[in-house]
Amino acid sequence: MLSSDSLHHWFLIPVSICGFLMTTDALEWICGRVDLYDPIGIVGLFGVHFFFIAPLLHAQWESYIADVAAPPDWRDWLGYMAILNAVGLLGYRLCRGRFTRRAQGRLDLWRIKEDRFHIVLPVCLVISAISQTLVYARFGGIAGYMEVHLADPSAMQGMGWIVMISESAPILASFFVVVYLQRHKNSWVRAGVLLLSLFFLQLYFGGLRGSRSETVELFFWAIGCYHFLIRPVSRRFVYFGCAFLIFFLYFYAFYKTMGTNATQAFEASAEDRRHIEIETHRTWGALLLGDLGRSDIQAYVLFRLVNAKNDFDYAKGRTYLGAISEWIPRWILPNRPDTKLREGTEIQTGSGYDPASVSSRVYGLAGESMLNFGPLAVPFAYAIFGLFVGWFRRAVNRLVPGDARLLLVPFGIYMFLGILAGDSDNVAFGLAKNGLLPLLVIILSSAKLSSGAAMQRPGLASGVPAAASVS
Repeated sequence: MLSSDSLHHWFLIPVSICGFLMTTDALEWICGRVDLYDPIGIVGLFGVHFFFIAPLLHAQWESYIADVAAPPDWRDWLGYMAILNAVGLLGYRLCRGRFTRRAQGRLDLWRIKEDRFHIVLPVCLVISAISQTLVYARFGGIAGYMEVHLADPSAMQGMGWIVMISESAPILASFFVVVYLQRHKNSWVRAGVLLLSLFFLQLYFGGLRGSRSETVELFFWAIGCYHFLIRPVSRRFVYFGCAFLIFFLYFYAFYKTMGTNATQAFEASAEDRRHIEIETHRTWGALLLGDLGRSDIQAYVLFRLVNAKNDFDYAKGRTYLGAISEWIPRWILPNRPDTKLREGTEIQTGSGYDPASVSSRVYGLAGESMLNFGPLAVPFAYAIFGLFVGWFRRAVNRLVPGDARLLLVPFGIYMFLGILAGDSDNVAFGLAKNGLLPLLVIILSSAKLSSGAAMQRPGLASGVPAAASVS
């Protein structure tokens, strides 16, 4: 309030309540009272920015989505949206609390059998490499792939299944790294070199497609596997890693817009880079508010629903069915239900839906729930989200240290952030593309032991030293 007249507004009250509800969880993580990869702490850290800092920055910078009929005062609708969010976050905390009681007993252990693992994983890696090579060949090589994707991102439409296989190699390689480090003396230097190698591997397997989230997910996943199954990772390392990823998200955004010409942004002076930012719309503000926030688009959806509710037809759950249908090949289901693209476009344009001209904006958990059932659906969406977080957290705490399924836990936690900030079609695509092949490898490579035998034989694979336990 002292920094700007733009913040002299009642919207600060509900936004601050949201900040309080998220900061209590974030402090639990910062103070080390929950595990480094506890979903409550991770969601709390992200939620401080998502629900509290982002709406304040929107008002401070007066930066909002363009190309829409803006409300008279954005702060009013940021405030109304914050009220819905505050009620929803209370429901989130109450529902996840149903699972806070410590779970009784351990789950049976899934132990990786090395003889299977050393067959299944290399075969999947080879298949993934061949698939990626075929993708590049379709566009005339790596250079052609980069140029086509920059000029026409829709050029890869219909290639979902081959992309799912081709871009799984980096995380499968990280599984191999975890097993390797458990058998050999490891150090932070060796782990850092291997992590950097995974980064360059990611650039080849999907990174050149311009997807920054894929690289962030790989780091989050690989470090989580190391934390659970090798030794605990310090929070100081995580702070350094987050700083690196923020700069990566900023600079790699230029590649997504400019392709190989993105080197101009690296070599330019501060003033020249500022001009490039304006031309490409890849500013720090766009990163913090557009890529890592949904405050303005959710406020706008609420504004439109309240003021034009008679001119808008709710999806009534169809967007979620459309997302699930993405898992079914088009030759089986050629006429899929529409995803959020229909309602998202109509709420912004106020006109009929034209599949040839759609809005690609992302609305987040609250935004999509409003497009389906209206504003009152927001608290229920967060309550259901809380049930999933609570259930998942308790299930993880029941795993025996060294369980092979711990390799998949970081992916599950990352998907919670995707659910909060993304839409159902993004989540469905991410689950299939990034989760299916790794899950298949774990299933085919593992043998099931009773929990009693598991406690006597810790470790991810037979003969491997005991791994870090889940707090």
